[in-house]
Amino acid sequence: MHQDWTKIFETSNPIEARIVIDMLGANGINAVEMNKRDSSYTVFGRVEVYCQPEDIITAKHLLNQFTHEE
Repeated sequence: MHQDWTKIFETSNPIEARIVIDMLGANGINAVEMNKRDSSYTVFGRVEVYCQPEDIITAKHLLNQFTHEE
């Protein structure tokens, strides 16, 4: 991963990470995931979502709305 990407979200649920990436993409923010879950025992580890530094403020605002809707 390129060095200027910044972690904006972390979860143990890969489906939740995918939903966040899709929501950010629908709002014009390019986001990627880094799966740090154990390949043998998938209950261990996290999935992280990253975006570009210029999108951090908007992404965090959208994430704040997303997490407060649940």
